[in-house]
Amino acid sequence: MIRMARQRPILPMLLILVVLVAACGPSAASAPPNTGIRGIVTLGPTCPVERVGEPPCVTPLAATLAVTSAEDGSVVARVSSGPDGAFQVDVPPGDYVIVPEPGGDPFPVGQPVEVTVEAGGYTEIEVAYDTGIR
Repeated sequence: MIRMARQRPILPMLLILVVLVAACGPSAASAPPNTGIRGIVTLGPTCPVERVGEPPCVTPLAATLAVTSAEDGSVVARVSSGPDGAFQVDVPPGDYVIVPEPGGDPFPVGQPVEVTVEAGGYTEIEVAYDTGIR
């Protein structure tokens, strides 16, 4: 008795091979270790009058920030600050603009921050949201 060998479908195996090869290809630029932006997001003023000798009327704010390329405005990362306002994001060396996402209608509103990141360290910044209290 002669047995016929079963043919295996080639297309699914070829598809798996293509996916595996693509996964091993070059990836997008990544940040060197310990390189990026860290900082704090604040909300202020939170009181109608600031007094000399007293702490400023600001409070930490949990917010979402877009890290954009200063060159073309493309978003390279998004980061959210914690309840304490602190955030950290790893990005390659370069020039960036941190764009605070809107906090409300119309307040609070955040102001963009320009930042230059150098290899081997974190650039410290503060992102301020304005409450509109005057």
